[in-house]
Amino acid sequence: MKIEWRPNACWRQLSIALLSIALLTPPVLGWQQQSAAVAPASATTLSTAERELGASVKVETIKEVVAALSADEMQGRGTMQPGGDKAANYIADRFSKIGLKPLGDKNSYLQSINFREMVFTPETSFKVGDEALKMGSDFFVAPPWSGDKTVSGDMVFVAYGLVSSVPKRNDLAGIDVRGKIVVMLMGPPKSVDKASWAKAEAQINILRGLVRQGAAGLIFVSNGAEEHPYAEMADYMTRRQVELVEGEEIDLSFLPPFLNVSNGAAEKLFAASGTSFAQALTQAENNSFTPFSLKKSAKITVKVKKTKGTGSNVVGLLEGSDPKLKAEAVVFTAHYDAYGVGANDRIYHGAADNALGVGEIIAIAEALAKSPVPPRRSLIFLALTGEEYGGYGAQHWVSNPTWKIRQVAANLNFDGMGTEVYGPVKTLVGYGAEHSNLGSMLSDVATAQGLKVVPDPMPDEKTFYRSDHYLFVKKGVPALMLLGAPEGETSAWVERVKKWEKTDYHQPTDIIRPDWNWEGPRMMAVTGVVLGLRVANIEQMPAWLSTSPFNRERGTNEPAPPEP
Repeated sequence: MKIEWRPNACWRQLSIALLSIALLTPPVLGWQQQSAAVAPASATTLSTAERELGASVKVETIKEVVAALSADEMQGRGTMQPGGDKAANYIADRFSKIGLKPLGDKNSYLQSINFREMVFTPETSFKVGDEALKMGSDFFVAPPWSGDKTVSGDMVFVAYGLVSSVPKRNDLAGIDVRGKIVVMLMGPPKSVDKASWAKAEAQINILRGLVRQGAAGLIFVSNGAEEHPYAEMADYMTRRQVELVEGEEIDLSFLPPFLNVSNGAAEKLFAASGTSFAQALTQAENNSFTPFSLKKSAKITVKVKKTKGTGSNVVGLLEGSDPKLKAEAVVFTAHYDAYGVGANDRIYHGAADNALGVGEIIAIAEALAKSPVPPRRSLIFLALTGEEYGGYGAQHWVSNPTWKIRQVAANLNFDGMGTEVYGPVKTLVGYGAEHSNLGSMLSDVATAQGLKVVPDPMPDEKTFYRSDHYLFVKKGVPALMLLGAPEGETSAWVERVKKWEKTDYHQPTDIIRPDWNWEGPRMMAVTGVVLGLRVANIEQMPAWLSTSPFNRERGTNEPAPPEP
């Protein structure tokens, strides 16, 4: 799960915007479906069948799956790596033993997906004057990646690169950036409101203008206001990168290389200019700022090794019992990929994120497959790959569904940060609950189990937009991502999450811990099995609320509202 910063996704909008540079003029910035269905009155107590179904969910199954998937032998389940293939085959075998029907390619459980891996080779370098800086500790290559390229030129500092009437400033006054290595800050400056900056798409317009004016390279230095420190970004961006292969590769060779540098490296950029890095940051906040030469040249070489390969979603079907409704399906999802094997053979085990989620949906499938009263609608269990790089497995499935997308009733997604192992689950978060009547159904199920539903405890993280369920939402399918937590003050477990983010999130240390409370994951599976059963048995498919910006027909290709 990506709960905060997705390196690939955060630059995707910029990549698309820069493709149209040749058609645009340099900007000068100014700051001037159907109606919602009413859900049937769901009982706020569990029926006998629901209680029996919940009791059949095995905690042993969850523990077995999580242990197997996070073991060293699975090599971090990397997309387009042998460990990922091994994990996919393991999940397929579990589906087969449960009795699910294959719903992948050629009567198999696997849906093959074409990927491209990109790795920066040792030839990638950044030289300032006569000094060679080190990739990772001093700099990293930021997306969008232009491909193999070597550029050189004199360095100039342009603060934020902002040319604007309100506030009145011209960071490019009297300077020609053509052929120059432009050193700059990402905005907004302190004098500009963040909301106004975002609404004006200021950052994209500034970078578009600099590229169109012929900047040889762009180097981003920190102003200290970034959400994520340099070391965190460098850790992600120096790893292998994976992208979905869809048609012809987009040609970005016209773009200059983009680099981010550490504060230590930034000091070296300014060393000969007569202005220290700290002084330059102060000057950059003044609307009277004027650009200046750093009196040094720089040389940037980017070399990328690209390899094509495949990965697989794993898809199994439990057919419904109703002659009519079985043509519709509830889709349970959990991504099984982690970051695989990285530099120095480090294994990213991904126990909490997201072997737990896979264990939970397999336990759900097992319970439902053994139920003496099968659900009316069909149930699809979809273990996804490529989530960590941008939700690629989900994107591929909703674009190439192995079930008619217009007949997908709902998506229930299990992807979290391991909060369900903090203790017995007493609290639920349903990301997306405010958009469809799945929210009221979740509330009923929670009440029936003595659980409390709370709103998104970290709204600034924009978690709703950061996991596989969002790809279903963009296709018009009502969806929820479920997160469980212990009882008590929300702030207590949120604090624990934030500490975990700093130490174990997307790191090799995301492993099973002795203090995990396994009754929490079991309660998540019980909640999923009851909610899924209710969705499968109601007469009408879940519907969007009329107030939701996603309110439209399933399977439509209308663009989703922009992510905030």
